[in-house]
Amino acid sequence: MSTEYKYDIDNFEVSDDMKKNFDKDGYTIIRNLFNKDEVRKIEKTIVEGGMMEHSYKIPDKDGRSPNIGLWQHPGNDVTGMMTRCEKVVTTAEKLLGVEELYHYHCKFLIKEPKVGGSFEWHQDYGYWYNYCLRPDMLAVFIAIDECTQENGGLVVLRGTHKCGRVDHGKTGGQQGADIERVELLKKQYELVNVDLQPGDVVFFHCNLLHCSGPNNSEKRRLAINVSYNEKSNSPVKPDICPKYTKLEKVSDTAILECQNYTDFSGKNFIKRGEDKLVDFADQTSSYEKSG
Repeated sequence: MSTEYKYDIDNFEVSDDMKKNFDKDGYTIIRNLFNKDEVRKIEKTIVEGGMMEHSYKIPDKDGRSPNIGLWQHPGNDVTGMMTRCEKVVTTAEKLLGVEELYHYHCKFLIKEPKVGGSFEWHQDYGYWYNYCLRPDMLAVFIAIDECTQENGGLVVLRGTHKCGRVDHGKTGGQQGADIERVELLKKQYELVNVDLQPGDVVFFHCNLLHCSGPNNSEKRRLAINVSYNEKSNSPVKPDICPKYTKLEKVSDTAILECQNYTDFSGKNFIKRGEDKLVDFADQTSSYEKSG
């Protein structure tokens, strides 16, 4: 059984085996889901189009900081076409086994050469537990640069999505999973280094434990993480993540057709002080007060 598949523009679908493997392992890699021209346009939008103005740092436990830019709605720029295209959204729906997903949020993740920090062990649902009642959620990690262990690539614990939610707390300026629990799980579940080339994509369940190390190389590591939520799992406490808004899918040609690199109307970027998914203490106290 495989976790890896290759995108074929003329002959691609989520097969029964692919779905079974996703359910077993908690993630699926699809190589070359985005071609070189699409990757180039996405990179141009982020780096040259002005999105970097919305980035901020989130220090890891060692004080090194990756950069993040977070927004709530897709918008109509190139990155909006990326998050709305059929080959991403429909694939995500079929892998998760739901009828309709909507855009929960999206972020770009940058680890600059030699200084970019780690993302600590966590589950995405560890972030979202206080907002959504069910883990009917999924993330899509899109490599814009080469993402390897040398420059801070993704690491997963295969199958840990079956273990339920792990308690999360503050680790540096980030939320992190209970490290004692993680160490115990490492003894039973396989640790997998997920190395990606530009255009490769990982679809993973929101309860899959994952992390990424620091960038000790001379190469930048730029990736995008798109989070989707099942229609009826709309947040009970909308805040950083919006309630259900129907996602209007676009064709797989939309990225190449789109020429909007700079108009980010409607995306609603989140500022550092507003990002309660980073500060666990603030998130918890806010939720408790609301109840």
